[in-house]
Amino acid sequence: MGPFSSIYNMILSVREFLYRTSLKDSKRLPSKVVSIGNLTLGGTGKTPAVIALAQEAKKRGFKPCVLTRGYRGKMKTPCMKSIGNEPCLNTHLAGDEPVLMASRLKDIPVVIGRNRYFAGMSAIDDTGSEAINLFILDDGFQHWALHRDLDILLIDAANPFGNNKLFPEGILREPLKSMSRADIIVLTKTDAASREQIDALILKIKRYNPHAPLYSSSHKPVSFVNAKGTVRGLDFINKKRVYAFSGIANPEYFKTSLTAMGSEVVKFNSFRDHYKYRQQDIDRIMETAEGLEIITTEKDFVKLMELNPPERIFALRIDFSVDEAFYDDIFGRVKC
Repeated sequence: MGPFSSIYNMILSVREFLYRTSLKDSKRLPSKVVSIGNLTLGGTGKTPAVIALAQEAKKRGFKPCVLTRGYRGKMKTPCMKSIGNEPCLNTHLAGDEPVLMASRLKDIPVVIGRNRYFAGMSAIDDTGSEAINLFILDDGFQHWALHRDLDILLIDAANPFGNNKLFPEGILREPLKSMSRADIIVLTKTDAASREQIDALILKIKRYNPHAPLYSSSHKPVSFVNAKGTVRGLDFINKKRVYAFSGIANPEYFKTSLTAMGSEVVKFNSFRDHYKYRQQDIDRIMETAEGLEIITTEKDFVKLMELNPPERIFALRIDFSVDEAFYDDIFGRVKC
């Protein structure tokens, strides 16, 4: 472990000690809290999983509310981004992931706030105490300040831990032993990993957490959509030449997904994760793409929508796909 990672690890250990010994308090919300998080710096497909869990909770009769920090958003006080209306904040203030979640969860409150306890309480104040009976905590595995009733840990099957080093030398946010805290573990993007990779990963996970049930999932492409709301099926890019671009943590998975749909990705532009697009970026993309089909991710598209993108740009819509037993397990544990 490098010197900077050692310092980071020491800070993590002190923080965990303070909460475990109650020297710092974990606040409790009046309803059950289910957390979805990871051990790494992005790339596990957490946002589609949060969306899917909230939708399934609603389908099963719960009244869910999503709590999210709004990574890289500038908003400091809690703000609700729903319900069913236009978002109250743009991606600059709220962050791209909350805007995407709010656009997909039109009948479910999505609340942004760095202090997730205050965000949850503000949601109750805004909707009434009877309107919420389940909180879904986005990116909550390291959020010790709020009590969770269930911790779901996502692990990317194709690139689970990077070089196995802590930040900043690697992509790990916590040591691998932290997997022991997880109540449920989900392998994501299993379609991008070999059977040998998955088997080896399962053995490693079981060394640290032999008790948590383990589920496999994939991120399933479902359609393409443009700024006018025009929807195209997955055959839209079959045998087409494509210009693709993204600003996400795992751009190669996006590129591979397009190729798997029968397209020829002629040009691919990878911006940094959470990149804030400008009009000149769109202008350059349009010039470079020439006669190619232009495809981006849904997370990138919510930022482009604030710039009125041309109709030629389509976003690939992705759904989190997992066995029904995963949801049965969760909702069996958090019955109201």
